[in-house]
Amino acid sequence: MTQASARHILVSTEAKCNELKAAIEGGADFAQVARENSSCPSGRDGGNLGTFSPGQMVPEFDTVVFSAPLNQVQGPVKTQFGYHLVEVTDRQG
Repeated sequence: MTQASARHILVSTEAKCNELKAAIEGGADFAQVARENSSCPSGRDGGNLGTFSPGQMVPEFDTVVFSAPLNQVQGPVKTQFGYHLVEVTDRQG
């Protein structure tokens, strides 16, 4: 079965999401940015979501996680929860 590991940052606006993506692409540490900005409880753990299978996350999130290149920040990804930056750290299967 296909599984992926990812981390993310959740914010309420696309503008904030783009601002944080630029900071990370400029060298800021993803985990630190997550701790300081993410509204998801996973932010306390650097945005780490652990390992999961297709269908365990909302469809927009799944689409990115199971197709994006590894270790590249993707986003903004809009879901019912807000705007996400997503980094796939591992994928198997």
